[in-house]
Amino acid sequence: MKVYLDYAATTPLIPEVFEEMLPVLKEDFGNPDSLHAAGRRAAQYVTDARDRIAGVLGVKSSEIYFTSGGTEADNWAVRAMGKGGAIVSPIEHAALLSAAPLRVLGESKFCGVGEDGIVRLSDFVGTVSEEVGLVCVMAVNNETGCVQPIEELAKATHARGAAFFSDCVQAACSQDLKKIASACEGISLSAHKIGGPKGVGALVVKKGVSLRPVIVGGEQERSLRGGTLNVAGIVGFARALELAQERREAFCVHTAHLRDFFEQKIIEALGSGITVDGKNRAPNVSHLTFERGGEALLNLLDLRGVMASGGAACSAHAALPSHVLTAMGRSPDEAKRGIRFSFGFETTEEETLFAAQTVIEALKG
Repeated sequence: MKVYLDYAATTPLIPEVFEEMLPVLKEDFGNPDSLHAAGRRAAQYVTDARDRIAGVLGVKSSEIYFTSGGTEADNWAVRAMGKGGAIVSPIEHAALLSAAPLRVLGESKFCGVGEDGIVRLSDFVGTVSEEVGLVCVMAVNNETGCVQPIEELAKATHARGAAFFSDCVQAACSQDLKKIASACEGISLSAHKIGGPKGVGALVVKKGVSLRPVIVGGEQERSLRGGTLNVAGIVGFARALELAQERREAFCVHTAHLRDFFEQKIIEALGSGITVDGKNRAPNVSHLTFERGGEALLNLLDLRGVMASGGAACSAHAALPSHVLTAMGRSPDEAKRGIRFSFGFETTEEETLFAAQTVIEALKG
């Protein structure tokens, strides 16, 4: 049996999403910036998709900027959104952490995070000074699945006159995006995390918040992000986002059951040698630290048919300690021994049992 437990890295394309993309891929392939009939048809697809996404998020269509994915959206936000310096949580995706020093509007600094993986309001407040114009805290951590108190943090940020941005790439399948978007000045999303196509995402920035260009050389996206739009991808993104939010409650019930079943089996068999990482977790993510975890265990699981991850898929080829776990107070050695198992709608209980048994056998062998 082959079992895929890396849905936090990427998800299979939902058939309904693919069907909606097909007309654009096969027939209405025009450039949306062309003035002829084919171009106008393509432009209408983009307009309709933007309106649909705006409806899901409860924002204005003009506040949505399409990107190549979450990495570009995170880069854009931390480098060019708002005014002044930025406060960034140390558990952000590498896309945001790596771009933070490149902020053109002021210095970027870090706030703290607790051992449970949660940014505490009490520790956070003192970091937002008058020089800070933007605060960045992701809604759901991409490694541990920890859900952050976005509304509380955003409220505290606003009280100090700064804008709040939240990376919602891992949140779209399990969290109420309309609620999060209402609390923030900006959010980022990526289609392939929710059953949509790879290579498309969005940065949402509320009206009145300044935003500098990320790619120049074209008038697309209100002259702030040049380049021909991925029309088919945008159409698929809109449908995937609609489905993710419509099915959110069912997704949470299904994946929470599988995750808890998976962890219970492993902990019962292996005992105290397992650490469940983080608190207040999204239902589809199980991040476990093993006494004999890390790359060797991952490779062994792969050979036995279980596909999981050492953390963020973008950093999987770097045998370095997880920056998320070290921020939570783990030693560099411990931070190398964590494995992320993530579940999807397609995951079955039979697959989950097989995966748990495979982990147990690999560690007992």
